[in-house]
Amino acid sequence: MTTWTPDELSRIESTDELDIVPLREDGTRHDPTTIWVVRDGDDLYVRAVRGRGGAWFRHATARHEGQIRSGGVTKDVSLVEEGDTNLNDRLDTAYRAKYRGYSNAYVDPVVADTARSATLKLVPR
Repeated sequence: MTTWTPDELSRIESTDELDIVPLREDGTRHDPTTIWVVRDGDDLYVRAVRGRGGAWFRHATARHEGQIRSGGVTKDVSLVEEGDTNLNDRLDTAYRAKYRGYSNAYVDPVVADTARSATLKLVPR
């Protein structure tokens, strides 16, 4: 299994935004969606603010594959759904810490139950 390099983790973690490009069933790419990304240990996670019904999340979970671009890193990834409560609590903390300079109007939806239910781990391929 492929893992993130320390350089990739550092570069992605140090940026505020990530473009995620889910793959369609036929392998072509959807349009990119810009979202926030956080790190937990040696793993990277994203959430859909609109939850499981949001367009990019539905596209992402149809095939569970895509590409990300952030911090000068472009990588094909598997998109693994995560629902662990302890992990989600840590990710809430990570989102609040990383994006503390943003208004709560932006941060609160990312740590709400709707977004927590739409958490994806980015696994490099």
